[in-house]
Amino acid sequence: MNKRKITALLVLSSFIALWFMFDLNSFFTLENAKVQHLALQNTLEEHWLIVTLSYFIIYVLITALSLPGAAIASLLAAALFGFWWALLIVSFASSIGATLAFLISRYFLKDWMQNKFKSNLTTINEGMKNEGFLYLLTLRLMPVFPFFLINLLMGLTPISARTFYLVSQIGMLPGSAIFINAGTQLADINSINGIMSPAVLFSLTLLGIFPLIMKKIITGIQKKQIESQWEKPETFDRNLIVIGAGAGGLVSAYIAAAVKAKVTLIEKHKMGGDCLNTGCVPSKALIRSAHVMKEIREAHEFGIEVEKPEVNFKRVMQRIHGVIQKIEPHDSIARYTELGVECLQGEAKILSPWEVEINGHTLTTQNMIIATGARPFVPPIPGLKNIDYLTSDTLWDLTDLPKKLLILGGGPIGCELAQSFARLGSNVSLIEMADQILIREDKDAASLVEKNLLEDGVQLYLNHKATRFEKAEDENRIYLEHQGEEIQLNFTHVILALGRSANTTGFGLETLGIELTERGTIQVDAYLQTKFSHILAVGDVAGPYQLTHVAGHQAWFAAVNALFGVFKKFKVDYSVIPAATYTAPELARVGINEKEAIIQGIEYEVAYYGLDDLDRAIADGKDQGFIKVITPKGKDKILGATIVGAHAGDLLAEFTLAMRHNLGLNKILGTIHPYPTFSEAVKYTAGVWKKNNAPQTLLLWVEKFHAWRRKASKDEKSKASVE
Repeated sequence: MNKRKITALLVLSSFIALWFMFDLNSFFTLENAKVQHLALQNTLEEHWLIVTLSYFIIYVLITALSLPGAAIASLLAAALFGFWWALLIVSFASSIGATLAFLISRYFLKDWMQNKFKSNLTTINEGMKNEGFLYLLTLRLMPVFPFFLINLLMGLTPISARTFYLVSQIGMLPGSAIFINAGTQLADINSINGIMSPAVLFSLTLLGIFPLIMKKIITGIQKKQIESQWEKPETFDRNLIVIGAGAGGLVSAYIAAAVKAKVTLIEKHKMGGDCLNTGCVPSKALIRSAHVMKEIREAHEFGIEVEKPEVNFKRVMQRIHGVIQKIEPHDSIARYTELGVECLQGEAKILSPWEVEINGHTLTTQNMIIATGARPFVPPIPGLKNIDYLTSDTLWDLTDLPKKLLILGGGPIGCELAQSFARLGSNVSLIEMADQILIREDKDAASLVEKNLLEDGVQLYLNHKATRFEKAEDENRIYLEHQGEEIQLNFTHVILALGRSANTTGFGLETLGIELTERGTIQVDAYLQTKFSHILAVGDVAGPYQLTHVAGHQAWFAAVNALFGVFKKFKVDYSVIPAATYTAPELARVGINEKEAIIQGIEYEVAYYGLDDLDRAIADGKDQGFIKVITPKGKDKILGATIVGAHAGDLLAEFTLAMRHNLGLNKILGTIHPYPTFSEAVKYTAGVWKKNNAPQTLLLWVEKFHAWRRKASKDEKSKASVE
């Protein structure tokens, strides 16, 4: 807190202290109000303007400093000025005072509160930005909530001062009118509680609920207007149609069938979507083959001599397709049909908010979930369209190992593929525009992965921008820009790993006028609803995370909101999202890292544990890497964990569970982990935090206690020997 704030706080504190020191609060009692009413009546007749202004200023100060007495002041105003003048004075004075209290709270506390609890306040902040006026109006119309507390708490939110004042001016009017009306009969009032009788409070509570009811009505009217250009069927064939059978679509359909809804799942290509057919599954199978080759090459380090190994790339690819075929039954039409899902293959075409056409047949449905996924992004680089480029979707058709492989993009997909192909024998060049690979991760974590890529033979070109391609007979060329210079590289194959674009065209979204975000994903709210509340979207097509497990996570919310949203809707919880990059070493993270903590202005500390200290890692020859946990200073709450090393993705699960259920590092430290395992590294990291936060003063006294015990024992022995 700066000097200006400290000075202002001291002035305010002194004023409040003087108020109670001189017992000024005693002037604002019901008995005193009755006495002052008679005394002030004559003065008011002689000096109406001075008394009115003085009264207005005093009322503003009481409200601004959250001092007790506003209710009595309202009663006295009515007795002095009459109903209408009192209502005018109190209405404006209370609103101005409340706004000043709001600004005082914001000036002293908002920045501190937002910085300290930023991750916890994200949802609240978003809600206040979108519907803060509605929340405030509801609270103002319900006097069961202390107004001074509302003033102070609202100051900590993003709601604007102008909105706060205007809503307060309107919202406090009914309550003020009740007090002022009672104050016109001041002499007959024996208790403040009598004014706000249960009947009056109940009436005002109903009035407070009125804005929420109006919101429902307005939402219903808007929904009718949006849907008015289409004719809604009187009956429906299905409760839910899901378009797309990737992770999000499969889980959505599964949940719908589990709750006995009639659900149809439509897929135009292959069940399982990208993850099974071109993404997670084949890439991990490729990584496994590359890992085996690496292990064989390093077998001599474990005392095993192996002749020069060779890669049969066709066999590698055959195994990959075999793995896909082995997993296919999990996502097959047969399995989902058995679960109660109607599975249809073909291209879906949305005709109206309730109608979908497939294979010449029109289906009607109460709800839809769009889970059409995404496709690899192809950049508009000159000359690229003349090159037979590969993507993560098409590279699985390769039959020969690329001789000179170029990969554009240093994100998770690019790094995984670059390392795997290099280990299998390709000459690999990885191009990244940023100054580090895995740009979202901390520098120390990304650097360790980078070091291993280089050791595996990957040639890294960081801070290099692809400017154009040229096609040639034997080898193609790419031109790169780096620090103002142009560099040329030759290659036989190129893989584009520059992210993915949502599939939002070709199936009727344009017909419905459903909006897209700046990133090209479908615009959805916190409940995954589009502009049509019964049409929802999940997975890569909706964002914000393009992860298979997030698509499955969203699917639960989408299915429940679609089928039961008329009773209760659930906002998607993105508070704890784990992710892993399957390079060697693996890089896994949940929550924030140091880079994000600094951006968010969070005061944090780091518990760091090196895997070179772990017995099992040493025994396995995998003692490279570390675990890094971010916590608030002095607290064991886990804000985030980054793991770089063998089995990082598996080790991350314990931190994810702890964060999801608000378990701190002390709980992990108190949990038995089997020896010798990699899981012990999680416990040892908690131990590092404990050591860093040990109570040094207490330990000093404990040390003195033990020294005293030793001395006392020695003295007792000496005494015994003398006797």
